Amino acid sequence: MNELALLIAATLAAGTPLAIAGLGLLLNERAGVVNLGAEGMLLVSAVAGFAAAHDGGSEWLGFLAGAAGGAAVAAVFGWLVVWLNTNQYATGLAVSLFGSGFSAFVGIGYVGKQLGEQPPHRVPFLADLPFVGPALFRHHPVVYLAIALVAAAAFFLYRTRAGLLLRAIGESPQSAHALGYGVRRIRFAAVVTGGALCGIAGAYLSVVYTPLWVEGMVAGRGWIALALTVFATWRPGRILLGAYLFGGVTMLQLHLQARGVHVPSQFMAMLPYVSTVVVLALISRNPLWIRLNMPASLGKPFFPGA
Repeated sequence: MNELALLIAATLAAGTPLAIAGLGLLLNERAGVVNLGAEGMLLVSAVAGFAAAHDGGSEWLGFLAGAAGGAAVAAVFGWLVVWLNTNQYATGLAVSLFGSGFSAFVGIGYVGKQLGEQPPHRVPFLADLPFVGPALFRHHPVVYLAIALVAAAAFFLYRTRAGLLLRAIGESPQSAHALGYGVRRIRFAAVVTGGALCGIAGAYLSVVYTPLWVEGMVAGRGWIALALTVFATWRPGRILLGAYLFGGVTMLQLHLQARGVHVPSQFMAMLPYVSTVVVLALISRNPLWIRLNMPASLGKPFFPGA
């Protein structure tokens, strides 16, 4: 029973960066913008967050720097695809490659360094409960922030006028423009906000989850977060479910290795990515279902004069 509680706790911790990054990408795509640069944004924000936390002595300073780094990279991406109408897919791949190289260069001086030990996090009274205490109530505040952000995003998208406008732009930017709304401005704001969320996720990896900086430490999580938007059919609540599912797969392979299950470690390490491919393959079997849920203008440039 204690092992199960620890597995649940590890699943929540592993799924948190996926949930936050996936939520940021979902906001992008709800506005009609595909950002394939998530991996690069996570890497830039991870090194920025670690550097700020290490040099500044505060993990919250690290989160602030990570969010700023992610937002800055996203702003460059947004300027290219929203204002200059460059190809979203090619630009996103370029951002991903840039982030990988830039983070490796900037982070050379931080390789091998570690942050100071942080005090354990506990929810008063609830953390002492049997089973549910260690499973649910001994996490870093960002774990609970991820859940709150998902709830806030769901409320924003489906219960507010601004959220309705964002979804309308993702469906038909020409109609929104005809009504007098600034489509480019709103799309750019969505891209930068999504980048800031990816920045928080990247900082969480290097400041809390590890906590250290290693080149390429994001290890494909940006691509998994991107796949989560399709898995979730562009709904915030399902982003959280999918993030914990993939986080659970990651932790399960480590748990089985610790229990002495005789499976090649390389195969176990493949499980999170294999499960991502399998899920996407299953979803893709029903293209009509995807078209009914996918924003109609996703990946398409917008020309105000057209």
